[in-house]
Amino acid sequence: MPDLSLADVLAGLLALSLNAYVLFGGADFGGGVWDLLAGGPRKARQREVIAHAIGPIWEANHVWLILAIVLSFTCFPPVFARLGTVLHIPLTLMLVGIVLRGSAFTFRTYDDEHDAAQRRWGRIFASASLVTPVLLGVCIGAVASGRVTVPAGGSFGDQFVDPWLTPFAFSVGLLTLALFAFLAAVFLTLESHDPELVEDFRRRALWSGGAVFVTAWAVLLLSLEHAPLLHRGLLASSWAMPLHLATAVTAIAVFAALWYRRYAVARIGVGLQASLIVWGWAVAQYPFLVPPDLTVQSAAAPEVTLRLVLLALAAGAMVLVPSMFYLFRVFKSAPADRSGL
Repeated sequence: MPDLSLADVLAGLLALSLNAYVLFGGADFGGGVWDLLAGGPRKARQREVIAHAIGPIWEANHVWLILAIVLSFTCFPPVFARLGTVLHIPLTLMLVGIVLRGSAFTFRTYDDEHDAAQRRWGRIFASASLVTPVLLGVCIGAVASGRVTVPAGGSFGDQFVDPWLTPFAFSVGLLTLALFAFLAAVFLTLESHDPELVEDFRRRALWSGGAVFVTAWAVLLLSLEHAPLLHRGLLASSWAMPLHLATAVTAIAVFAALWYRRYAVARIGVGLQASLIVWGWAVAQYPFLVPPDLTVQSAAAPEVTLRLVLLALAAGAMVLVPSMFYLFRVFKSAPADRSGL
């Protein structure tokens, strides 16, 4: 195996930051999905648990997306430029969704609980939580398909719409939405002392886990035609079989843990399952960052820049990691409803 270069290390850190955003930010988006789909006699209590679970930490989770953006434009500027140009429509809509979601969550929290405005903010929060993960997945699908290339003339639609408006890209968007909802439902089983609410979230976790399975197969089948590089990496590479076995075993373990109500085990398992999916995508298209032409080496900034970024990351991690650990230790060491919803 060849020695890893500085560019490889920073590309791995970029993938790691996206992995962290999927786990933490994704669970928050999934909570918004279940807020939208709350129903039954415990609808209000479901939404209260979701709000209490998200409330203390939702802003901090975006640090991982910010880190990914900074690593992109600092360490791999051609990648940042290509994505920001060709995918400016879905990326802009995604950022609008993030802002709307955060603003609506804040306004809903501090508005009058019985005011019509509070209900309107709730609908905006939940709708943005539904749409934004789909747009994130669409961008990932467009990259994986190899259609994000240098604009070469033609109409506006040819250059800036066709690369992402494809069945494959939207299948990845639906997989992202299902995965975020699955993460949130599993996490929420540990956010209440009320057995009835826990059962509500357990059922949602089982159903959304099934949706992850279905959408993952749809992505794999569509990749044969629309993302051949990804398809070959997922099926023909030397690591493909171990990856699929590990993902399958993890998924079965999560379902078993949910079935037997071992929620702490399910939380660990679903985090591992989501991570395997993220890294499967990243490794399947390596050494490309943006197929078919931008590789880790060709898109990397000068080595002195990479070295300085790595030193800055090491120094920043000494502050960020303990701070995040302390934040979660304070706010997430017990169920969100504390004692008695």
